[in-house]
Amino acid sequence: MSNPPPTEPTDPTRHNDSLFYERKRGGNNALLIQPYAGGTDPSLLEEFVELAASAGANVLGTATARIDKPNAATLIGKGKLEEIKAQALAVEADLILVNFSLSPTQERNLERALQARVVDRTGLILDIFAQRARTHEGKLQVELAQLKHLSTRLVRGWTHLERQRGGAIGLRGPGETQLEMDRRIIQRKLESLQRRLDKVEVQRTQMRRARVRSEVPRVALVGYTNAGKSTLFNRLTGADAYAADQLFATLDPTVRKLNLPTGDITLADTVGFVRDLPHDLVAAFRSTLSEAREADLLLHVIDAADPIRDERIGQVNAVLKEIGAADLPQILVFNKVDLLEGRSPRLDEPVDAPRRVWLSAATGEGMDLLHQAIAAQLDQGLVTGELRLPLSAGKLHARLQSLGAIRQQSVDEHGWQLDISLPLTDARRLQAGPHGDALDPLIPPAPDPNSF
Repeated sequence: MSNPPPTEPTDPTRHNDSLFYERKRGGNNALLIQPYAGGTDPSLLEEFVELAASAGANVLGTATARIDKPNAATLIGKGKLEEIKAQALAVEADLILVNFSLSPTQERNLERALQARVVDRTGLILDIFAQRARTHEGKLQVELAQLKHLSTRLVRGWTHLERQRGGAIGLRGPGETQLEMDRRIIQRKLESLQRRLDKVEVQRTQMRRARVRSEVPRVALVGYTNAGKSTLFNRLTGADAYAADQLFATLDPTVRKLNLPTGDITLADTVGFVRDLPHDLVAAFRSTLSEAREADLLLHVIDAADPIRDERIGQVNAVLKEIGAADLPQILVFNKVDLLEGRSPRLDEPVDAPRRVWLSAATGEGMDLLHQAIAAQLDQGLVTGELRLPLSAGKLHARLQSLGAIRQQSVDEHGWQLDISLPLTDARRLQAGPHGDALDPLIPPAPDPNSF
């Protein structure tokens, strides 16, 4: 009598192989695990609680686990594992969140031992990004990162559908296991997503090149997540970009023109950074992060009320280094001064360090100081005076006209006699082009772009 065929699971993560834990479908009642080595840093667990809450988890409790020598199979030792299992049962947690990048083996072994779904730090951040993405590009970027993460976590969960049976009579199949099919499907999907993202990046690159051709200085907001970048962006530009008191409120870049008294700039709001940002996300969001990498100036927004703000500054600079933007000039914008007792808006201009502006994007205090700092950093003084151009400098003359720089002009057989007024940054860009040397007498020597 033959055995009845196994029932096909409704969820690809479920299976009947006794070697693996059968995952439950839902449940966001979470127990958080904070591994540490030596002295624990309380801010690590505090931030992880915020990440869990941002993902929609109901945090029922937390646990710490010392891992001076991580266990290759389960990350934490057997005794601690039993302790955490008991705690999870006591609070009825069906989800275990681990503030660590687990290997696929560690994740599977922990699930089997704890009888609950296990999600590591990378998986949690990916989940938050999946919830926050709004634009077509953002959704493509998140899906690409998620599939790359998933591709390393495929297990032998569908052995009941295995078609590769060796040489037994009547059991020879087409020679491909379900696992191999899953991998092939995911690989095709990855390639398709990458092609679609490449097309989107071409469009975004063309837009950036158009902004470069317009010779408008580019400024990008960067900073640790939830530092107030979107609130500051809205305050500066009058836009309505989504802003909320939560981690990763902004994933999709927004670019607006900002009119300063000394000239126009473009301002870009970018995704917030966080410590140990998954590499797959950095790679997937390369076109978004290009807004920061290709800017003329970075406004590094910092939560002035954060007790570990100096550490946050270092973590943001580490991500900027990873994306190739570490050498760009910065203005440090200390936001939320309204939350600091006795602190008022001010502008600091140290000789050997970046300018520092203390302000409140929520109340608008200190915004005039930020305008002043941006203009000074971009050196947007006005170039004014008489300019003589030969008739052969038609392109430069047309460019000056398009910038609205010509106040008065006359022309004769020798060329144009112009009375011009334009921002110094625009003048320096024109100076680098054909016939730009005609501007030399009006333009002071350019400073070192990395000096503050």
